[in-house]
Parts: sequence; C-alpha cells; structure tokens
Amino acid sequence: MLNYNLKNKYYLLVITILILNGCGGGGSSVNSIVNGTVSSFSDLTSEEQETLSILSTNQQELLDAINKERSQSRTCGDKGTFPAVPALTWNPDLYAAALEHVTDLAYSNTFSHDGSGTQYDLTGNGTPSKFYERIVANGYTNYFSVGENIAGGQRSLDEVMKAWMASPGHCVNIMKSTYTEVGVAIVIKEESNYQIYWGQNFGSKRG
Repeated sequence: MLNYNLKNKYYLLVITILILNGCGGGGSSVNSIVNGTVSSFSDLTSEEQETLSILSTNQQELLDAINKERSQSRTCGDKGTFPAVPALTWNPDLYAAALEHVTDLAYSNTFSHDGSGTQYDLTGNGTPSKFYERIVANGYTNYFSVGENIAGGQRSLDEVMKAWMASPGHCVNIMKSTYTEVGVAIVIKEESNYQIYWGQNFGSKRG
C-alpha cells in the first residue's frame, strides 16, 4: 500500500491478454475458454469456472464492493477505526493506470508498487515507475491525493476484498475520506507467480 496512454474506458478485463497468453499451445484453462472448446459451464473444471467467474466481474461489481466497505465504520488494524465515508465514482484514467501496472506485474513476473523497469513498464520507459507517475501519465493530472492497492493470487472479488480489508494499510486506502474516485483492473497470466493480478488506484482532484 502506498499513498500519494493505455486508455480503455469501457472494458475492465483485458481479454486480448488472455488470448495472447493462450497462443503457446497446451490445454490451459484460459485456452479452453477463449477458444470455445467447452459446450457448457458444467463442462468446465473448477479452475476454469473460477477463471470465467473472474472474467465476468464487471465495473459496477468492483465499484459496489469498494463502496460497501466505505458505507460503514471499519477498523483497519493498528491504523485505527475509520468512519463511514462517501461512495467513490469510477474514473477511466485511474483505471488505465491500474491496468498498466497489473499488466506489467503479470508479464514481468514481479510484484511491487514500483514498476518493473522492463518493456512492460510503459511509464518507466527503462526505469522503474512510481505509482503516482503512472497515474499522471495516464491522464489523472492536477490531483489532490492519490493511492494504490495491489494484490496477487486471489481468485474472486470477495477474496481480494477480504485480503485488502485485513491489511491495515490497504484498508486505510479503501476507507480514506480524501478519495473521491477509483479505477480497478484485473489481469490473468497463467505462466506467472500469482496468475491473477488486481490493482486499485484511488484519487481526488484539486478544487
């Protein structure tokens, strides 16, 4: 948890990444779903069903999950108790910044709030990017406050929200009254340490 142009304003999940990931052959769960080799949900393995469930998570569900936590007082471990705060709204620039970073994490097989500094770290352009640099680079300028949460390996929205709320620093980001907007992105890459990468970027503008 830290405080402080990949533009896709309408789609939350990067299906093209899954298709590219499935081009290497083999019988991966993503491959079978993307290529349509199953005839019904019941034909899928439990892992494939989990993948399909994640793929079907939409923008409103992600926003609702965050605002549900913000709608009542929460205790964030040793960070203290935070009162209920107003609901956040979706921001496509914050989403684009989150998407850039989780794509970088998945394809560089790293896990940090700093970018990898590789070809996948678009904002860094050869050096590890900072989260606030990615947020500005993706169009969220003149901000008052910004923050980032990341997670890896959780196989459902409920699981990742529980993990974030159980971590004091991440919980504080979710409950911060200074934030008014959010963007959330998910990337799946099977040949990586965590396979599923989640990113939240929070922000508010000056004025």
